[in-house]
Amino acid sequence: MDILKPPMKSDNKIFQKPPINLFQSVDFKSHAGLDLTWKIEMDAITAPEWFTLSQMILELSEPFREAIGIPKGGMELGSRLNQYGTGNKTDPILIVDDVLTTGGSMEEFKRKRTFRNPTQYIGWVVFARGNPPEWCKALFQMPIK
Repeated sequence: MDILKPPMKSDNKIFQKPPINLFQSVDFKSHAGLDLTWKIEMDAITAPEWFTLSQMILELSEPFREAIGIPKGGMELGSRLNQYGTGNKTDPILIVDDVLTTGGSMEEFKRKRTFRNPTQYIGWVVFARGNPPEWCKALFQMPIK
């Protein structure tokens, strides 16, 4: 570090945020209202990792007209994938989310969108703790008991 220049935030460990663990042992209530004992904390995913996850989905997905992320967890992924939308009205709309537990959020979002825009939909999630709906796929699927 040059002593003539003031220190940059990156020069000092004090200013750096502690790392966030992706997998956390913590009691919490899911969006679906379930009491769970571990969490997938997607705030731990870095920008380069979000890019890679979006590329993984692109390699596996059929073409889509546009991508829409479910607030709040799917917003980052949706914005990254939307740039690859075809804009073609005959392609389905892609709905994405970060973590799926029961599939309720995906189904509810699709139901509301279908009411306003009746068309074909496909879905992708990064992690699925439970079974995704038939129209949705997961990059990483937990085994089901």
